[in-house]
Amino acid sequence: MHMGWDINSHGGLDGKGGDAALPRAPTGKRQGKGPAAEACPSKNRELAEEVVEADLDRPESLKAAFEGAYGVFLVTNFWEEGTDEFKQATAAVRAAKEAGVQHFVWSTLPNVEAISGGKPHVPHFTGKAKIDWIVKKASFAHHTFVIAPFFYQNFVGALAPQKQEDGNLGWALPLDPDVRCIHMGDITELGDLVAGAFGHPDEPGNGEHLPLVGDFMSFNEIVDTLKRQGHKISFKQVPTDVFATSFPGAAEVAGTFSYFQVHTYLGPGPHDEIALVNKIAGRQASRFAMWAQVNFPAQKTDAESGVAA
Repeated sequence: MHMGWDINSHGGLDGKGGDAALPRAPTGKRQGKGPAAEACPSKNRELAEEVVEADLDRPESLKAAFEGAYGVFLVTNFWEEGTDEFKQATAAVRAAKEAGVQHFVWSTLPNVEAISGGKPHVPHFTGKAKIDWIVKKASFAHHTFVIAPFFYQNFVGALAPQKQEDGNLGWALPLDPDVRCIHMGDITELGDLVAGAFGHPDEPGNGEHLPLVGDFMSFNEIVDTLKRQGHKISFKQVPTDVFATSFPGAAEVAGTFSYFQVHTYLGPGPHDEIALVNKIAGRQASRFAMWAQVNFPAQKTDAESGVAA
């Protein structure tokens, strides 16, 4: 049976966006309106059936973006300077409700404040979690919360291993590498989950929290996996207070790892909903080893590169 959707994917360009931001309709064709034209790369424009200009900081611009849409998938970007996620999400929810949107999917994260009692303080998690109730109280016909994992892509991006004193690559982070605490996944697969939620609203459309998880690992397991694939790589645990002052934004990262170590990425619980996620997405999320085999580049040491010390 063909399902014609008009899906608005808005704001998903902070690492959760790109291909993941435009859900795939059951026919295999991407249908819908993409994010603001001036902020939307050509790749995203090609994926969208229609691109409309909208800005989460200009609520009046959202009406045209949401007009006639069956569903909205919303992501906000904590890391963008000057962003007020609560204000942006409130405006988007209100505009979606006024436009008659039937299914609202919000990209949330665990409420670290509630889980940990406020210590550590991780606002880029808690801030998103506090928006959940805004979505819920709007009383859409269907609403779903998706939880992005710790991106595998972090290992080739913001948290790529750095050259250590011995010339090999490695990580120096404020985390016990023996503690299995990181729920991880390939962020490009989030779109399958979002599309599945839109396509089967009776299963996840009643406020379910759906975490995308491909693997659950310790940093030592991450390092061992990469070593088995031929990488010379290491991990060194550093004091949290030292790391927290090492670069702008480091305190937030340090607090995040402190939370992981005590409570895990998703927080306590068996997380049986992961099985539902794989059913809704129509696929098993990729394991880290599989992703790394294709995406983690081989690195040469100084000696191998012929670089003098």
